[in-house]
Amino acid sequence: MSTRVYNFNPGPAALPLPVLEEAQAELLDFQGIGMSVMEISHRSKEYLILNEETEKLFKELLKIPDNYRVLFLQGGASTQFAMVPLNFLTPAKTAAYILSGGWSAKAYAEAAQIGAVQIAASSKETNYKQIPNLEDLQLSAQTAYVHLTSNNTLYGTAWQEFPDLDGHTLVADMSSDILSRPFDASKFGLIYAGAQKNAGPSGVTIVIIKQELLETANQNIPTILQYPVHVKNDSLYNTPPAFSVYMVNLVLKWLKAQGGLAKMAELNQEKASYIYAVIDESNGFYQGHAQKASRSLMNITFTLANEALEKAFVSEATNQNLIGLKGHRSVGGIRASTYNAVPKEACVALAEFMKDFQRRNG
Repeated sequence: MSTRVYNFNPGPAALPLPVLEEAQAELLDFQGIGMSVMEISHRSKEYLILNEETEKLFKELLKIPDNYRVLFLQGGASTQFAMVPLNFLTPAKTAAYILSGGWSAKAYAEAAQIGAVQIAASSKETNYKQIPNLEDLQLSAQTAYVHLTSNNTLYGTAWQEFPDLDGHTLVADMSSDILSRPFDASKFGLIYAGAQKNAGPSGVTIVIIKQELLETANQNIPTILQYPVHVKNDSLYNTPPAFSVYMVNLVLKWLKAQGGLAKMAELNQEKASYIYAVIDESNGFYQGHAQKASRSLMNITFTLANEALEKAFVSEATNQNLIGLKGHRSVGGIRASTYNAVPKEACVALAEFMKDFQRRNG
């Protein structure tokens, strides 16, 4: 096998090496049945056990209350941008969206095609350098739900604490930081997340939904888009992305073996601190995008003096097996994605490279 690189890609992203090795060992023979998990029926006993176990592991790690279900769907977070308002944005209601980056703006734009929406708060005017201030947040009895994006991969900001909304339903896109830290899931009516950052490979979308919310869901939409249908069928209404769910199962077991989400949060804080320290001590050579109070532990974004220097940074980093550091095409700059599976030594190596690059180019 060729040498494994340090993978800072933003998604699909790094997976834990022990998970990949276990999947490799079972690729041809899943649990001794003589077939790959990709070859068996989703109605088989073996897959039903896998499906149920994966939901239980998710609920255990996140301490999700009993009145919630965990679904494994398809279509990525982008499908959830439409599925949420199709189910819960009725003609008499308005959905409130908090804009903190590119993905929250896309979720808002999709909902606007379906019903009445409002921008409840936004940090667009500062180029999304911080999480929006909610002091002036105004909601009413006609607010169907409030939507936020917990971590912003493009701009490198994250919610440090989630708001309490006085009985209003809170919906969150947690695609890029779910499973990275503990949080109170009971604050939310619905959480969705594309798996390809922290939970597994692309192909499966996790939805955590409060069962009481299902009673208000719109039944006059295509069946495949109805949350109650997927809950009733235990995520098996249609053929699931079986291999992706299997990989999520292995990642959850790996997380549990590491000590759970509290331990992962501690490690993620340490990993990010190596890189943020270099930025803060660089005397402006590296310019962090996010304000310190809003910094993400999953996506660290910064710029250099000019585009030529940034290109040299990415090129030299790549030559040293530090991969995936180019910023998003809509933002530019540099982005280091330090998800759960990115090891501490990768972040230390990047920090040392950054110091050396500054010495040679500062």
